[in-house]
Amino acid sequence: MGTEIERKFLLRGDGWREAADRGTEIRQFYLAAREGVSVRVRIKDEAKALLTVKSGVGLSRGEYEYEIPLADAREMEAARLGHVLAKRRFRVPLSELTVEVDVFSGDLAPLVLAEIELPDEAHPFERPDWLGEEVSEDARYTNAAMALHGRPPPG
Repeated sequence: MGTEIERKFLLRGDGWREAADRGTEIRQFYLAAREGVSVRVRIKDEAKALLTVKSGVGLSRGEYEYEIPLADAREMEAARLGHVLAKRRFRVPLSELTVEVDVFSGDLAPLVLAEIELPDEAHPFERPDWLGEEVSEDARYTNAAMALHGRPPPG
């Protein structure tokens, strides 16, 4: 089983931008979503499509990801649950780790979230001042919840 160990944060300011790459445009939608399980399709830069199944709750979750034909991904969109999420994902180096910063557009704008994948739940990492409140355990900030229910209210 593939495992993803991830912590998620709101951001404070734009200090992350100076070290970020140019980013990747992402459109994603969900085919299934319930507590503990989601199935999504993600299209990157309108050039590559991935089907991802996630299972579990908390910081460590099962993750299975497969490349699928772009035409198939576009056809599957008709069967989506909720809204299509649109964002630009930037990669920011942080010591031996990478922070992925998602700048949402559309209905979720001006939301900006950062995710850090860790080798284990207790792995220490430098916390730059632009990382704000941690929302790892707040289910409202999962992409699946936002596709179904929209942007969480501030505060």
